[in-house]
Amino acid sequence: QVQLVESGGGLVQAGGSLRLSCASSARAFSGYHMGWFREAPGKEREFVASIRRTTASTAYANSVKGRFTISRDNAKNTVYLQMNSLKPEDTAVYYCAASTAIVLPTTASNFNYWGQGTQVTVSS
Repeated sequence: QVQLVESGGGLVQAGGSLRLSCASSARAFSGYHMGWFREAPGKEREFVASIRRTTASTAYANSVKGRFTISRDNAKNTVYLQMNSLKPEDTAVYYCAASTAIVLPTTASNFNYWGQGTQVTVSS
């Protein structure tokens, strides 16, 4: 069982930045693709970004491309989401997820383990 713990959420004004972190208990962290999703009130959980096991190849939702950056530190068993130029529509609970899929996943169904989420609120 892989445990994922997110941190770094909070309240920020539009145009500001936040960096989310996700610490993993996985013994072989580098064996998992990692991803970030978000869920706003009344909306379905949506893909934000994902990063491959070791090559660090990434994928982003169009809505965050150019503003958000996903990265990982396999030595620290941690994945990050740097969020810049935040908008009120970025307000959501952000979830970290781990995947054993063969190819880099971008859908929730291809992720095996999930964190509890961290709230990000962007005020206008």
